[in-house]
Amino acid sequence: MNPNIYSISLVNLLWIFIPVGIVIFLLIKWSIGVGSTLNGIIRMFIQLFLIGYALNFIFTVDQPTFVLAILSVMLATAALIALRPLAERNKSLYLKSLMAIVCGSVFTLIIVTQLVLSLTTWYEPRYIIPLAGMIFANSMNSVSLAAERFKSETTNGKPYTEARSTALQAALIPITNSLFAVGIVSLPGMMTGQILSGISPLIAARYQIMVMCMIFGSAGISAGVFLLLSKEK
Repeated sequence: MNPNIYSISLVNLLWIFIPVGIVIFLLIKWSIGVGSTLNGIIRMFIQLFLIGYALNFIFTVDQPTFVLAILSVMLATAALIALRPLAERNKSLYLKSLMAIVCGSVFTLIIVTQLVLSLTTWYEPRYIIPLAGMIFANSMNSVSLAAERFKSETTNGKPYTEARSTALQAALIPITNSLFAVGIVSLPGMMTGQILSGISPLIAARYQIMVMCMIFGSAGISAGVFLLLSKEK
């Protein structure tokens, strides 16, 4: 481990739950349901600890089979979560969601790892899995936003082409806002982490440019594919 990186003990980690607790207090005080929030926080805590142990094992074993298995589970889960805002979910919608996320994210992941980074071994888990996580998550969010907005527009009687355009614009709002804010309003997590670990800010900036482009590209392609698949025959 880089000696310049501060280690976080489990006891010290608990301090970060103070602002979390304040938000939960506000939700309760203002009579807003906290069930979903608490569920999300608990799941986040458990999932990140488990993935920490899992990744430590995968990095040690360094086998492509484990990497492909993890990526498959991530894709399948992302496709399912993407449909969460929709009241009606079925197998057909799930397949559209899965195909859209695969098209946008796997394509982008291959470009990033094999062309931009030119990994020595294509399945290097230390690079593949974290990058895949960022790409899959953003593709998932864009499909989720596109699906919800498309459903809303078509339910209100909008024609397919108009609903499709509106849905794609809505799906790209978060990442487009990030493009405007990055480097001025915010230093993204990956860049901040690299700088804290002692990497040159100039190298960290190149990585962040790669990340922003891969997120925008995968999000747009995934949302676009989902909307194309959603056209009624």
